[in-house]
Amino acid sequence: MKLEILLSVMNLNKKDLDKMNITSKCTVINQCEKNDTENYKNFNIYSYNEVGLSNSRNRGLEKISKDICILCDDDVIYNENYENMIIQEFENNKKADIIIFNITSPNRKIRINQKNKRLHFYNILNFTSTRIAFRTNKIILKKIKFNPMFGAGAKYQNGEEAIFLNECLKHKLKIYASTKNIGIVYQNKSTWFNGYDKNFFFDKGAIFTAINKKARHLLFLQFLLRHKNFLHKLSSFAAYKYMLQGSKEYLNDIRNSQRI
Repeated sequence: MKLEILLSVMNLNKKDLDKMNITSKCTVINQCEKNDTENYKNFNIYSYNEVGLSNSRNRGLEKISKDICILCDDDVIYNENYENMIIQEFENNKKADIIIFNITSPNRKIRINQKNKRLHFYNILNFTSTRIAFRTNKIILKKIKFNPMFGAGAKYQNGEEAIFLNECLKHKLKIYASTKNIGIVYQNKSTWFNGYDKNFFFDKGAIFTAINKKARHLLFLQFLLRHKNFLHKLSSFAAYKYMLQGSKEYLNDIRNSQRI
């Protein structure tokens, strides 16, 4: 069993790759101002003149070839034994199609897996993509992609991981949590998060609608009830109103795209 890393970057500086402690094969999708292909050590680098994190991930899904793939950003530094650790977890759990690992951050609070357990719809919504590893053939065979309307560089600036994992569940893939820690992520500055403001709740409305259109209103309400501490700048009513606006905007976008 072999591991491959799928790394998404913008305007790549190859020297940064050496800092990440990547020893396995790595496919790099570099969004910049050119279209090009090159090799550097154990990195296969594909450059595209386009933007959007989900577009980058989808490009990478077309290129990966090893048994197991883990998603990565350029602010990750892996532990020395990350490769064996990830492969061993999949070998020990034959039922797992996707495993979400632990990763630490010195400057941002991250939800930590306390137990090795199976995950379901209600507990997959808050994991960052750099923790997600999967059996490549399961994703490719099911033709699962990232929604290009979501993620950094897209109209809706986040939520692509939750939507991706939800699509995996819809295709009957099994997702598990692992307590193994594979590295450190330095999340110095978010490209989309500016506090729990209008834009945050607008995007949440679109995300929940993409996840489950029929149950979106219940998802709005449960989120507001569970995260009352987010409501510093806005009232619950205002937050709900912005979620409705995001939902409506997303549905309009879907209808318009279907007309093209």
